[in-house]
Amino acid sequence: MELTYRPRRLRRTSSLRSLVRENTLKANDFIYPLFVHAGNDVQPISAMPGTNRWSLDALLGEVERAWNLGIRCVVLFPKVSEELKSEDGAECFNADGLIPKAIRRLKKEMPEMTIMTDVALDPYSCDGHDGIVSADGVVLNDETVLHLCKQAIVQAQAGADLIGPSDMMDGRVGAIREALDDEGFDQVGIISYTAKYSSAYYGPFREALDSAPRSITSKPIPKDKSSYQMDPANAREAVTEAQLDEQEGSDILMVKPGLAYLDIIYRLRQESELPIAAYNVSGEYSMVKAAAERSWIDEKAVVLETLLSFKRAGADLILTYHACDAALWLKNE
Repeated sequence: MELTYRPRRLRRTSSLRSLVRENTLKANDFIYPLFVHAGNDVQPISAMPGTNRWSLDALLGEVERAWNLGIRCVVLFPKVSEELKSEDGAECFNADGLIPKAIRRLKKEMPEMTIMTDVALDPYSCDGHDGIVSADGVVLNDETVLHLCKQAIVQAQAGADLIGPSDMMDGRVGAIREALDDEGFDQVGIISYTAKYSSAYYGPFREALDSAPRSITSKPIPKDKSSYQMDPANAREAVTEAQLDEQEGSDILMVKPGLAYLDIIYRLRQESELPIAAYNVSGEYSMVKAAAERSWIDEKAVVLETLLSFKRAGADLILTYHACDAALWLKNE
């Protein structure tokens, strides 16, 4: 065959392939999500093999392990005791609550590790929603935002580096930015859940925190979060959300879930110069784990290929429960 250009020339050897590789994975691309509880034990999460609810004592060791593997950011999620949950989720801004305690402990022992937090009411709400639910079953936007601002301030006071509003209330990024600035926390960043979809991929996470919507009183409770999280059918709307978050002062934009929304990551990369994060969510993680346990797939190969797909789509950062495994695999390559 008389071919002027043969693309396979640059695929011929490993060194040639690495020379022209367009995207790479590094341990410091990862943000490692960690579940925390108030007990003294480490509790395996059955729906997410390989993950645990960490006690405060055990949490430090796991964060040290992540640091030694090259991971430079963790995000904390609380498993809140039932007796502390309420309709307004006020435990979220308790300065002596689980997450502020965990932040202070980590910052004392490992001050260089970047600590990201989650800002939303669902772990603290007896209704399981990210916002306050009215007596007639409506998730209230503006009233919720006031609580989120209090929550963000408490987390910043404890030493958080990045505040992560995951609630999808309108206007919350601007309100949190103003609240943080007013309290002197102008150096604390916001990594907003910009395009967070009302997805079926969150099931294992909600088991880990026992945070699914539920009704324990006669008050009507929305059965899902579709009145505030985004419709999976929509893509252009994500651009609108990104523009609003950027105008309101977000430092990093996030897409959640990640794998089923690579097109959204790509769209936001074209629209914004801000760093883009992708959340490789619990359902995506658990499906890989389940298939790997049955030897249906090569776990290492599938995980690294999946994580690389986020980078190829345009993500700068990846929240993933595979973080430590992936960092170790990359270190040993």
